[in-house]
Amino acid sequence: MRRLFFPLVLGLGGLAVLLALGIWQLQRLQWKEAILADIDARIMAAPVDVPQAPDPVADRFLPVTVTGDLTGQELHVLTSGDGPGYRVIAVLEAGDRRIMADIGFVPIPDKDLPRAAANVTIIGNLHWPDEVDGWTPPPDPANIWFARDVPAMAAALGTEPVLVVLRTVSGADLGVTPLPIDTSTIKNDHREYAITWFLLALVWAIMTGFLLFRTARAPQGVI
Repeated sequence: MRRLFFPLVLGLGGLAVLLALGIWQLQRLQWKEAILADIDARIMAAPVDVPQAPDPVADRFLPVTVTGDLTGQELHVLTSGDGPGYRVIAVLEAGDRRIMADIGFVPIPDKDLPRAAANVTIIGNLHWPDEVDGWTPPPDPANIWFARDVPAMAAALGTEPVLVVLRTVSGADLGVTPLPIDTSTIKNDHREYAITWFLLALVWAIMTGFLLFRTARAPQGVI
């Protein structure tokens, strides 16, 4: 029995750690699902007017409605939808305000088609995407951007640093495919992590059992 003590302690200790990590990931899964449910509720709430000075943190995902004119001034962000194409970031003039509207996806051949329209009503969500990092190249001179950078885009277009991501539009057919905000793009890998830890715990338990079996059957001094 003395020979079994160390492998038994090692096996039970490792199993406990792996199971604890799996349970922790299940708890993280519940936490993340609650956050996603809250975001979904915020996204789909009744739309309000665009605040005069929206806050990038407090007003992120705020559902809004705004009526104005699409001036035809646009920036194009390289992306993919049904094939390669661009997100169209358009200038929307609403009274004395100039803001930006992410009106959706167009395939590459439709990049420069005219999309100016008067008296359109857009329902969507405010957003300040966090897409720029040290690897993001600067915009191409041919008006091709590689990430949505709200402050830089606002400076380029001469608008407020406010972006409305379109959900629906009335008053014009813009010929775009809307890419509304939802939670499908927010990573939630905790279920997969939990399964991984539990599978590792199973393997560890099997290996521990095999080691104990060999140790018990081995002659004294041999494992």
